[in-house]
Amino acid sequence: MPFIKHAVYAAAFTLSATSALAQEVTLRFQHFVSPASANPTYFMQPWADAIEQQSEGRIKVELYPFMQLGGAASNQYDLIRDGAIDGGWVIPGYQPNRFPEAEALELPFMTTKSGEEASAAAWEFTQEFLMDDFADVHVIAAHMHGPGIVHKRGAAVETVEDFTGLKLRGPSRPATLLLEELGAVPLGMPVPQFPEALSKGVVDGGVITWEMSPSLKLNELTDSHTDVAGDRALYNLYFIWAMNKGVYEGMPEDLRAIIDANSGMMASQWAGQAHDTGDVEGRDLMYDDRNEIAELSAEETDRIKALGSEVTDKWIAEMDAKGYDGNALVDAAQAAVEANIGIAN
Repeated sequence: MPFIKHAVYAAAFTLSATSALAQEVTLRFQHFVSPASANPTYFMQPWADAIEQQSEGRIKVELYPFMQLGGAASNQYDLIRDGAIDGGWVIPGYQPNRFPEAEALELPFMTTKSGEEASAAAWEFTQEFLMDDFADVHVIAAHMHGPGIVHKRGAAVETVEDFTGLKLRGPSRPATLLLEELGAVPLGMPVPQFPEALSKGVVDGGVITWEMSPSLKLNELTDSHTDVAGDRALYNLYFIWAMNKGVYEGMPEDLRAIIDANSGMMASQWAGQAHDTGDVEGRDLMYDDRNEIAELSAEETDRIKALGSEVTDKWIAEMDAKGYDGNALVDAAQAAVEANIGIAN
């Protein structure tokens, strides 16, 4: 299990002599991707194992991939809130306009290409701005993935003009706004729908991470993979790992302490690092399968950044019209990102 540099990961808890008589808890957590993909492999399952080990088996965590407990990925937050599941992985952006402040972290070129750095920033931003939005669940971690990559059938994009008319899957509202600025035809869809849309020709490609490429068979369904130049990500996506508030509050205090010790900043960085590990593996697989791997020139990247700035300006104006301080949100997101550059070294 790939632990990062936090001694708390190894925390052990001494249970009282009466612990054998204490309540035992089974937690059913659900997600929407393959169990072989990076987050389940390097964060979710190790996290579940840590909870079970530190509780000496009094807490059992069951992980259900592919939404096996029912519902849709876009409704995961509500499934957790309503108690249909005990916990799970949520992409707030799958419900556009419901959690608008979170979009500040997803704006073009906001984060670095390190999932761990971006996730530390996400936790800080979440603590300052988003806990009231998520007040009806118990947030364990808030994190980002690594850099978003353009995957498509045919030759790699080399210029801004190459995006014109491409039907591309987008994961979030900020990502689709950027694709529109680039001249593409964005189609918002959750991860599980992407492979079928590719195979049926509904889309020409899409933006998603390296780490998701193997589990989605993008080495077979696409031909080229393009990143932008520099150390900033074309786009990023915000996630929370959360559990039902009533279930959490109903646990014995000593068992809640185990959840707490595997929550917050350390868990957020852990999840981000899982994506970093998966990105290396995913890129290597695309390379081994002789897919075209490209990077846009610095000049073309600057052109995209200029369009990204227009997206950010429009987003700020939109947030202001809704009664938020758009500039303050962008400034806070940027400050959180800057403050955490280098933590992964």
